[in-house]
Amino acid sequence: MNAWWNEVWITLQAEFADIGDARQLTQITVRLLIAALLGGILGFEREHKGKAAGVRTHMLVALGAALFVLVPQMSGSQADAMSRVVQGVIAGIGFLGAGTILKGTQDEGRVKGLTTAAGLWMTAAIGVSVGVGREATAVLSTLLALAVFSVMPWIVHKLEGDEEPPGGTP
Repeated sequence: MNAWWNEVWITLQAEFADIGDARQLTQITVRLLIAALLGGILGFEREHKGKAAGVRTHMLVALGAALFVLVPQMSGSQADAMSRVVQGVIAGIGFLGAGTILKGTQDEGRVKGLTTAAGLWMTAAIGVSVGVGREATAVLSTLLALAVFSVMPWIVHKLEGDEEPPGGTP
C-alpha cells in the first residue's frame, strides 16, 4: 500500500510541475496580478459610472487574456501559434462585447453598450500585453484608456458648449 501512495504522490508532483523554478513562479504571478490590477482600474471607472461591466468583469477579461497568451508562451509555442491564440482571444471578446451591445439595444430602441464593448476589447488587449511581458505598454495603454473613459466626455461637452459634463468635473 505504501508503494501505491508513493506512486500517487509522484504523479501529483508531475502534474503540478509546470512551474519549474522561483523565477518562473514570480514571472507568472507578477504578470497575472498586473493584468488583474490594470483590468480592475478600468473596471472601477466603469462601475463608478454605473455601467454593467464593472470591476470583476474587467479583471476577469484582463486576467483571462493574459493567461491565454502566457501559457503557450511559457510552453515554448512558436510565433504562428501565438498569433492564433491572440486571434482567438480577440474573437472571444468580440462575442462578449456583442452581448453587451445586444442587451442594450432593447432599451429605448437605441444602440447602447458600444463603449462598454470597446472597453472590454481594450481590457483584453491590455491583458494580452501583460501576458506576453509588455507590462510598461500595458500600463501606458491603461492610462490612455482611463483618459478616454473619464476625460473625453468632459472635453466633448466643453466643446459642444454644454453647461455641465456628465458626472461633473473629470
